[in-house]
Amino acid sequence: MESPVFEEIDPASDCDCPGCVRERALLPHSPAGRTPAHPAAHRALVVAAATAAALGAGHTAPAVAAAHASDRPGVPAGDEPQTPQGRKAPLHGPGGRPAEPATTARVPATTRAEIINRAKKWVAAQVRYSMSAYWPDGYRQDCSGFVSMAWNLPANEWTGSLGQYTVRITKEKLEPGDILLFHNPDNPEKGSHVVLFGGWTDYTHTSYVAYEQTPPRTRRLATPYAYWSHSERYVPYRYKGVAPGTAEAKPATPTPYPGAAYFRPGANNKYVTQLGRMLVARGGGSYYTKVPGPRWSEADRRATQAFQLAQGWTGAGADGLPGPKTWQLLVTGKGKDIKAGAVGSRPPASHGVPGYPGRAMFRPGANNQYVTQLGKQLVKKGYGRFYTTGPGPRWSEADRRAVEAFQRAEGWRGGAADGYPGPETWRRLFA
Repeated sequence: MESPVFEEIDPASDCDCPGCVRERALLPHSPAGRTPAHPAAHRALVVAAATAAALGAGHTAPAVAAAHASDRPGVPAGDEPQTPQGRKAPLHGPGGRPAEPATTARVPATTRAEIINRAKKWVAAQVRYSMSAYWPDGYRQDCSGFVSMAWNLPANEWTGSLGQYTVRITKEKLEPGDILLFHNPDNPEKGSHVVLFGGWTDYTHTSYVAYEQTPPRTRRLATPYAYWSHSERYVPYRYKGVAPGTAEAKPATPTPYPGAAYFRPGANNKYVTQLGRMLVARGGGSYYTKVPGPRWSEADRRATQAFQLAQGWTGAGADGLPGPKTWQLLVTGKGKDIKAGAVGSRPPASHGVPGYPGRAMFRPGANNQYVTQLGKQLVKKGYGRFYTTGPGPRWSEADRRAVEAFQRAEGWRGGAADGYPGPETWRRLFA
């Protein structure tokens, strides 16, 4: 079959190997001139037959366990997180003492600091993921065993039984040591997962530090709220036995203003990256066609100017160069946000397509006006069946599936129909 010829795709990016899948998910549109052929095609069906010994007495072993993508940190495999896990079992597995019945299960007292410190031990030890192996401390090496260990529970629980030890809370009440739980009762082997909340990464509360047991091993990773995919299915819970107290330090003291020399043509430093991220969080994402980086650019200047104009400043006060006052408002989260449709906010032509905001606007964790604009246009074009609620600003699996369906309707296949809108998809969708 002849490959489609336009800028946004790799002619032969059909490959499902870990490297290609990761690249398509994080930077789905390859630059021109890349070698189209891949040296090998890796396709594997991972079938895990869990024995009754691994799962504990009284539970039937699932016939097939879908595997997590161990080589895609931060992006679950396929359409679901798919974290296989063992069921409720005693410490150290079948050879340990019998697990306590749910009605009489103890709720050991602990502190938030102790929970996080236990979690850090597994991160440091790089415990390999397994739904049948048990670490020397007695806990099963899967996601629910990890939380059971962090909470110091008397047995290995699973996503279907952790709830007996918790109370449901809201996002606003999350503190280190709480969990975000997704339990799929219809098919626990598909989608069910649990992560330990380690604290917000910044004042915007759009991402947090997650401690989790996921293939290939335990990790601590900044994660978009509530998770990389199916975010709406993850529910925050608090362990009943936790005592008041802090587990990790509060967000760091605001970074002092580094000086005007750090924000000039030719500047390349960490403060430019920090500035860009803060501006995106305050509504300046439309000025960037890619993720903010350390090199000072016109996008940084225009986004800074838009923020300054939003404060009502004019003249030299809105020159696009961050001074001490601009920096102070940004690092403390104060001042007014950049409004959608602000002067100069429409992005320049990207890849020759007017209005295309760039691939960085459509990726896991993205939250901006262009995702909403994309979703509404997809609904208008007849792809609303993929949404359970109206399209919103947070990039979701529903957006990806709707884009993929549109791309396939255009006759594209393989890497050309990966569900991530490139300039050609954008042009045809809004034509």
